Amino acid sequence: MTFTKPGQLVAAGLVAAVVVYLLSRLMYGELPPLPLLAGATLSLIAVVDVVLAAVLRPRVQRKPGVEPVEALTAARAVALAKASSLAGAIMAGVWIGLLAHLLPMMSSVEAARSDTFAAVVGMISAAALIGAGLWLEHCLRNPDEPDDPHEDE
Repeated sequence: MTFTKPGQLVAAGLVAAVVVYLLSRLMYGELPPLPLLAGATLSLIAVVDVVLAAVLRPRVQRKPGVEPVEALTAARAVALAKASSLAGAIMAGVWIGLLAHLLPMMSSVEAARSDTFAAVVGMISAAALIGAGLWLEHCLRNPDEPDDPHEDE
């Protein structure tokens, strides 16, 4: 596996933003109101990522008195980290696309005003998930490998 590149996250977020913006322009009137905490569930996953990073980091760094992490456990945690950052980027794009549609209508449409607050909560949660996923991935890096894979060349 390779480390997550910022360009991958930006591209996924942009695609999601464009798709959701276009869909919301076509179908916003048919959607039910968004619950205020609709996007907050992403924060729960972010908390799991941060706790896992705190538990696994000393084990990956082979601190004295700490049992080393098993390879399969590390691989699963890396997969979770990559999935978390990518899901966070996609969901951030979703909320950005929705906000791009809602912000111009906020002063004239009551539903747009309440949905805007829900979208902001979702954006914050998505940003937290991106950060937590990237932090978990960083904590799982092998301490014996250089940060730059092309350093020896």
